[in-house]
Amino acid sequence: MNAILLRLLTRLPRPIGRFLLARIGAITQFLRFAVVGGAGFIVDTACVYALRAEFGLYGAGLIAWAVSVTMNWVMNRLWTFRGQGGGPAHRQFLRYVAVSVVGFVLNRGAYALMVTFVAAAAAEPVLATAAGAVAGMFANYFLSRAMVFR
Repeated sequence: MNAILLRLLTRLPRPIGRFLLARIGAITQFLRFAVVGGAGFIVDTACVYALRAEFGLYGAGLIAWAVSVTMNWVMNRLWTFRGQGGGPAHRQFLRYVAVSVVGFVLNRGAYALMVTFVAAAAAEPVLATAAGAVAGMFANYFLSRAMVFR
């Protein structure tokens, strides 16, 4: 991933390229976090569809969230933040769940605000879903970096 980023940075204007080059580690880490989040979204969605008949949409959503948070923690621990955030794994996992709850609240809050106050988002809820996902992702990344994998 670093090699691709380095190629892209050489094509940018020199001051911008230098600025980003100095932060390539953080950029790579954020991109990995985003990939893990995308995989978590797919797992979450698949679980909801697989479990909705048996548990209803709310029950399936809760189970799916728990499954995707667990998978995201494992992937972020092994790939995104490898070697960071020592201490017992169970404590790290509990911190990650707490951070994910904050991200979830921001995600659903942004969704609710968009659907309520933006006519385009009410007509096309995917806009609100995307806004919520972005709000939650940034919060989860910065909180994970500061509180879980420090």
